[in-house]
Amino acid sequence: MSIKSQEGHMRQLALLLTADLGCIFGERESGPNGSKKAFLNVGKVFLRALAKDLGLHEVTVSANSGGIAVSGTCSLYGMWEDGGIAVWIEQRLCADGKVLCYRTIRSSRDFKGGYNHFLTSSDLKTWSYPQLLETLSALRKDGCRYERAA
Repeated sequence: MSIKSQEGHMRQLALLLTADLGCIFGERESGPNGSKKAFLNVGKVFLRALAKDLGLHEVTVSANSGGIAVSGTCSLYGMWEDGGIAVWIEQRLCADGKVLCYRTIRSSRDFKGGYNHFLTSSDLKTWSYPQLLETLSALRKDGCRYERAA
């Protein structure tokens, strides 16, 4: 996928995540005009392309819509030769706009991983896609000194 389309997805995700997706109503809990469903679909498309651009293998991209009180979550687990990365996109309660969480993992079944790092919806609105790739790729360079969360 092109850089321009991925930046478009970043902007669209930022816009969707600034609305309250946790207090929605409507047909099948998709919210007004299907904003929750749109978030989950755009999130999966964005993460699949991100995995390719990061050079990941053993990739798992999923979406969990949750219930009517939450935004749902889009997640990516992917491996490089010497470690991996986990990325989640969700609307977090009381998180000061933090919508994207990422951390190192040792395997595709590592659910503890290293320290969490966060990006805000403002970051998704203003950053370029290459800037995001560079930030996430930095974990690969630091992968040799795997940090474990307490």
